[in-house]
Amino acid sequence: MIAEAGGVPGPLEILGPEHGGGRLADVLPSALAVLGVPASTDPLGLVPALAGVRRIAVLLVDGLGWYQLPTAAPYAPTLAGLAATVARPLIAGFPSTTPTSLVSLGTGVAPGAHGVLGFTVRVPGTDRVLTHTDWAADPSPLRWQPVPTQLERARAAGVTTTVVSRPEFGGSGLTLAANRGGDFRGAAGGHEVATAMLAALAAGSGPTLVSGYHADLDRYGHVYGVDSDPWRAAATEVDALVARLVDGLPPDAALLVTADHGQLDIPAAHRFDLDTDPRLRAGVRVVAGEARVRYLHVEPGALDDVRAAWSEVLGVTARVRTRDEVVATGWFGPVPEEHLGRIGDVVVICNDTYAVMASRTERPMASKLVAYHGSDTAAELTVPLLVVRG
Repeated sequence: MIAEAGGVPGPLEILGPEHGGGRLADVLPSALAVLGVPASTDPLGLVPALAGVRRIAVLLVDGLGWYQLPTAAPYAPTLAGLAATVARPLIAGFPSTTPTSLVSLGTGVAPGAHGVLGFTVRVPGTDRVLTHTDWAADPSPLRWQPVPTQLERARAAGVTTTVVSRPEFGGSGLTLAANRGGDFRGAAGGHEVATAMLAALAAGSGPTLVSGYHADLDRYGHVYGVDSDPWRAAATEVDALVARLVDGLPPDAALLVTADHGQLDIPAAHRFDLDTDPRLRAGVRVVAGEARVRYLHVEPGALDDVRAAWSEVLGVTARVRTRDEVVATGWFGPVPEEHLGRIGDVVVICNDTYAVMASRTERPMASKLVAYHGSDTAAELTVPLLVVRG
């Protein structure tokens, strides 16, 4: 696909890892550089803009992609104003999915290094599929995700660190993988998230870092679609959350607002179902990933046949690649040997607004959602960074 006039990528344009601009993984390293944490780099150049800042709040709004900002603007005047004045686009990373992005943000490294390489992945050496959002203690988060988090680095340097997220995420595998090193505070709705973040921001007597998470925009986008009435209501709640944080910032504080991915509505006519098409099941032992990026682990000797069958059935609606080919693109960054088996032998990356469902083997709702993400289009990969000083 071709970029729109002026070089701005159209929402369905496929982006490569060489696409310019900052990365979501750069946010916390730059924040730590502002706070004076030794050996911290500043890839986003925040230090000059935030000179004198001693407290930083980082809010991640699940599903608030760069390409969703204009859609949200009529219902989110605070976001619209900030988007027009203090916003820049970042690249979330691949796959453009919540677990991968949360851990890239939390660790400051690419997915290959931290190993959370998709929404679901096969546990190597087994036929078990790990859903990162339902992850408890097995496998051990510290072994599965071995990279120290940026919150651990900050705390070791004397920064007061706090994580604000939904109460049920406290102690989860994903929280430990992404945000170990921060004191956890449970908060469900937007008002509660703002209250908890501002309280944590004000409580520290020295350098302070607060990481917050809000999930509802993503949830309503998935269930009802982007720009549906429930999605608009969720955008209004996000706006109130951001406005309250901006109004409550101490004079020596800054707020960074970003996201983990965007979303695309997927028409019914653009959906394949691997569980009802025997051509797509032949030779496949384990299916992981998600609807826009599938990881296929194949039976011994079946790789060529599986790749040929999927290429024939999906045609131009997807790119069907081997693991080695996808790793070679550079999207994951360097992938150590112990993480390679989490990626499928065959990787199916959907184009345009197409998706591959698994109606029988995944959770019943997974194939009935309206909006999805995970692939490498601009609408899914590009997220905002809003920078506000107190």
